[in-house]
Amino acid sequence: MSVASSSVLQTRNHPVTVPAEHRSLESWFDRHCRRVPEKPLGLYDPSFDKDSCGVGFVAELSGEGSRKTVTDALEMLIRMSHRDVGFELPSPGEYAVGMFFLPTSEYRREQSKIIFTKVAESLGHTVLGWRSVPTDNSGLGKSALQTEPVVEQVFLTPTSRSKADFEQQMYILRRVSMVAIRAALHLQPGGVRDFYICSLSSRTVVYKGQLKPNQLKEYYYGDLGNERFTSYMALIHSRFSTNTFPSWDRAQPMRVLGHNGEINTLRGNVNWMKAREGLLKCKELGLSRDEMKKLLPIVDASSSDSGAFDGVLELLVRAGRSLPEAVMMMIPEAWQNDKNMDPHRKALYEYFSALMEPWDGPALISFTDGRYLGATLDRNGLRPGRFYITHNGRVIMASEVGVVDIPPEEVCRKGRLNPGMMLLVDFEKHVVVDDEALKLQYSLARPYGEWLKRQKIELKDIVESVHESDTVPPAIAGVVPASSDDEDMENMGIHGLLTPLKAFGYTVEALEMLLLPMAKDGIEALGSMGNDAPLAVMSNREKLTFEYFKQMFAQVTNPPIDPIREKIVTSMECMIGPEGDLTETTEEQCHRLSLKGSLLSIEEMEAIKKMNYRGWSSKVIDITYSKDRGRKGLEETLDRICSEAQDAIKEGCTTIVLSDRAFSSKCVAVSSLLAVGAVHHYLVKRLERTRIGLIVESAEPREVHHFCTLVGFGADAICPYLALEAIWRLQVDGKIPPKASGEFHSKDELVKKYFKASNYGMMKVLAKMGISTLASYKGAQIFEAVGLSSGSGGEVL
Repeated sequence: MSVASSSVLQTRNHPVTVPAEHRSLESWFDRHCRRVPEKPLGLYDPSFDKDSCGVGFVAELSGEGSRKTVTDALEMLIRMSHRDVGFELPSPGEYAVGMFFLPTSEYRREQSKIIFTKVAESLGHTVLGWRSVPTDNSGLGKSALQTEPVVEQVFLTPTSRSKADFEQQMYILRRVSMVAIRAALHLQPGGVRDFYICSLSSRTVVYKGQLKPNQLKEYYYGDLGNERFTSYMALIHSRFSTNTFPSWDRAQPMRVLGHNGEINTLRGNVNWMKAREGLLKCKELGLSRDEMKKLLPIVDASSSDSGAFDGVLELLVRAGRSLPEAVMMMIPEAWQNDKNMDPHRKALYEYFSALMEPWDGPALISFTDGRYLGATLDRNGLRPGRFYITHNGRVIMASEVGVVDIPPEEVCRKGRLNPGMMLLVDFEKHVVVDDEALKLQYSLARPYGEWLKRQKIELKDIVESVHESDTVPPAIAGVVPASSDDEDMENMGIHGLLTPLKAFGYTVEALEMLLLPMAKDGIEALGSMGNDAPLAVMSNREKLTFEYFKQMFAQVTNPPIDPIREKIVTSMECMIGPEGDLTETTEEQCHRLSLKGSLLSIEEMEAIKKMNYRGWSSKVIDITYSKDRGRKGLEETLDRICSEAQDAIKEGCTTIVLSDRAFSSKCVAVSSLLAVGAVHHYLVKRLERTRIGLIVESAEPREVHHFCTLVGFGADAICPYLALEAIWRLQVDGKIPPKASGEFHSKDELVKKYFKASNYGMMKVLAKMGISTLASYKGAQIFEAVGLSSGSGGEVL
């Protein structure tokens, strides 16, 4: 059951009569204002749509249907308002029910039903018939009434009597039929509001709409108001739309979950999921590669963050993972810094990190597939969740207190969900599964720790595999070599590096106010608030591409994180390199390179470029071009870089290094941000991004914001080689005091301090957006572009 907020205007069942003089205005309103915009319009961009809501569920541990389950669920829904069949049905479990939102046009409606029936029959299913769901729209508001669909149910039987197979078959049928119907009705990608399948399952039925909580029972009066209507569990969702256009299809629950919160890393999660579609085999579904393509895309372009999450979660479940395991994969606990966590559980989460980045943000997720019913909190516990278990075997969970009246003497156990905790009801075993026992069960299901020991690659292993002489970097172009005539060692300091520093826009301010404190003390420099410098697009000076992007931050219902006091939930670790099939669980899935952070030293960069280690190799792609080519040269070079990146994948390389070391007085470098964004999106569109690691070796980035934008647009790691050389030369110039013993700091010591300050600075940027892990931030593009049109930087960024 679900609701979506709407303004209420009392109307009757009949259309409102419009005077002739107003009909042209009404016609214009029909064409332009009655639908949610499907493309960016003015200040509205559908990619920023998120759902906020109240969620809860009621369950009978016995698995026996009860009218009280339905009435309590409806009462729970109302208390959260703060924000005719002509065929015989088989036995329960041997048929499926589909809940459809159909077009109001009779022709389009009949076409939809005919196409669905043909697809179902082609897959071997028998459609028993259709049923018009009794509804009463007399209480709908104007907006909801104007977009109200025709609600019908379809009943069908499967080819197999296996319940597990049945659910998979219904998943395939729903996805294939959606594609076919959209094509027949000429619906554009994202135009699902004319046709939508709320659910298609032998276990669950979703009743939802653009309704207020107290309207749901009256709207579906024929079903929910019928005393014979019983259920052993009910998951409800009361949504008050804070920053999303309400619509019938976006109402929750979705097909598997109800979501209270926001997914801050949505764009990155969706892009990575699109890239992974090229690796999906889904052997459990029994489909060929061509048949699998009919189920794509997994994430619907028109869906909200909750809808996107639901689409991926459902795929994982239908492809063979259990529902609790899939939820643990998408919303893992904060395991990296928890010294008290069981090693087996930590190994499980580390294995999951090799398969998928977390979907990060404040969230209370309630979920069900009919076999399981549960709820979990995000790793930070930034949404409320309370539960009650009664002596007579009832389980009640909600994001609010007092939503169902329970006599105190009937309560056997009560509590609240802790960060990362899962409350799970197993209807086959008729028990509430303990969180610790549940996670121990999955941790011991496979030898994840042994797999990681054998397959995971550490950066130090690669460095040690390369001969020391091969890690000596080439000279930086334009550097003035020191000579015996240089008595005051001027050219050994910053003076000898002036040419490349000028070429990449370094200033005295950047060197002495930004880099120097980071290398000297291992912390970012402190400064007063406020920035009166003009925006990059309005400045008279040449600005780096990074400066056209402004970092976004958490606001309204989305809290930021304290990177100091909540450090235990944060992590800069991430896995990079080729991935495997997301739906499989094999040892080879974790054969990836583990990094402690996104920054690489010069020696580490050279080792990666020269490596030939356990099947890992790199291809260096030059991102410079002759300055004589002008703007045309920039466009040609971006095309060449993308083409060479795709060739590297075909050659079997595991990492690409985008390098500007070839810059000179005759060759200029493409902005590292443009190069990264171009390659990342090029490979995402071709479903090949997850086949390779993407590393940047550039003289351009040196500040925290530069590193954040590069990672945010898809870079796996960065080697800021000119900044590292400048740090050493600042010490030669006496800007960094020597040790107490009078000795110089080694290059490694200075680099570690610089990386420490940079990583902490990056973590602060992630935290103010409410993101906990670098893996989630990567590719998420959480920036606002100021001064770049969609026809310029937008094409590659």
